[in-house]
Amino acid sequence: MHFTTPLLGLAALIPLASAVGNAVVTNKCDAPVYLWSVGGSVGPKQTIQPGKSYSEALHHDPASGGIALKITRTDNGLYDGSPQLNYAYTLDGQTVWYDLSDVFGDPFSGSALVVKPATGTCPSICWPNGVSPGV
Repeated sequence: MHFTTPLLGLAALIPLASAVGNAVVTNKCDAPVYLWSVGGSVGPKQTIQPGKSYSEALHHDPASGGIALKITRTDNGLYDGSPQLNYAYTLDGQTVWYDLSDVFGDPFSGSALVVKPATGTCPSICWPNGVSPGV
């Protein structure tokens, strides 16, 4: 998916990005979630408490080209095979390409996940039950 305008929204987690701005994940779950920013290397684990957010400046990774914000419900989830939600983006000049995917299961099954652009010019991503609709 492709967008050049800011994103809003989400029920369980809120990914947010704006062209040459920030990627933000807000935890609206009842328990902490754990996030790693992964490109050519793995960033440190970030614990996001309920109601809190993680933010990073959108950037291009010279080794991989893109970044995946890997989110799990378990403390060491990136390394123990736990289900992951991957909010991935690639910064290409002033344009950001983005998507959601699950790996090793569906960690947010039962919770709506929505990435919604601030304007109607870019497509949103909606997983009403926390599972990819498999378009």
